[in-house]
Amino acid sequence: MYASVLATLLMANSAAEEPVDWSVQFADMALSCVHLEYPNKIAHVMQSDADVKPPRELTPAFYGCFDWHSSVHGHWLLARLARLNPDAPYAPKARAALAKSLTLENLEVEATYLAGDGRASFERPYGLAWLLQLVAELDEWDDEQANAWRQALIPLELAAADRIKAWLPKLAYPIRVGEHSQTAFAFGLIRDWAVQVGDDDMVALIDQKSIAFYGQDTHCPLAYEPGGQDFLSPCLAEADLMRRVLDQDQFSSWLDGFLPVLGIAKTGDWLPLARITDRKDGKLAHLDGLNLSRAWMLEGIASALSDDDPRGTPLMAAAKQHREAGLEGVATAHYAGSHWLGSFATYLVTDRGL
Repeated sequence: MYASVLATLLMANSAAEEPVDWSVQFADMALSCVHLEYPNKIAHVMQSDADVKPPRELTPAFYGCFDWHSSVHGHWLLARLARLNPDAPYAPKARAALAKSLTLENLEVEATYLAGDGRASFERPYGLAWLLQLVAELDEWDDEQANAWRQALIPLELAAADRIKAWLPKLAYPIRVGEHSQTAFAFGLIRDWAVQVGDDDMVALIDQKSIAFYGQDTHCPLAYEPGGQDFLSPCLAEADLMRRVLDQDQFSSWLDGFLPVLGIAKTGDWLPLARITDRKDGKLAHLDGLNLSRAWMLEGIASALSDDDPRGTPLMAAAKQHREAGLEGVATAHYAGSHWLGSFATYLVTDRGL
């Protein structure tokens, strides 16, 4: 059902009529920003004048790419591509960038910063979820240098996981938005990390909250999507989470009620593409990311159904349309989008969530 990673990465260049390895572009996007300090947007709670410092001193591992979470998943991008393509021309540069950032000294400062007064909600849940994805990627990498980075991340990993575990029992309602605070998307990333590292307590907590928040949902209002600056679909992210939590039969039945449109759709037109009007505007450029994340979520939903389920056809048709539109947006991205879109494109074309 799915194209191979290599076939997906190699796309036609209409101008030169030569195949282009898109992973080179994605790696270049991250390499160009993970140590680029400015422009920078920080969410920084200060307790006194002593807290006034430049980003490179506040968070010395993850200060680039405009904001902390984009820096984190920029490092994830480099780790993933270097792991999957160790002989690629960008692999040595990716390793060097990771080695520069992921030092014990830098990560100790990061952990101290996270624990600072007034920062209980820092990057919760989106940035913390991506941090755990970075750990999961390194945990999968059978490589001496990657293992050293993974070990150096343990204090920050544990701090992030503990923060999520302390927050979830108190969270009374899901957060159903199309941006960073959405719970469904973050739950999926966190759960995948927990499965990888064997944190059974986190898996159980995520599953319990997912069923409590979403288990009785029906008729998700797709007509309300997208919001003007969404990069995540509330409806599709929820379904992509629930296919992780429920078994195939349970999920199939749940999906009947949640997205009934799939019972009558025959093509991908049931889910119109997001339209981007200005890629220089960082918030409007979010919609390029929506096309990319929709594509991988649609593929994830389809992957959880039986091979003979007729809903797979409209799901994969919509996924193909969103994949093509999203990758076109990456190709023409301004820095307002390019500082993060490469991560979303990499997540999609390397089948990370599947």
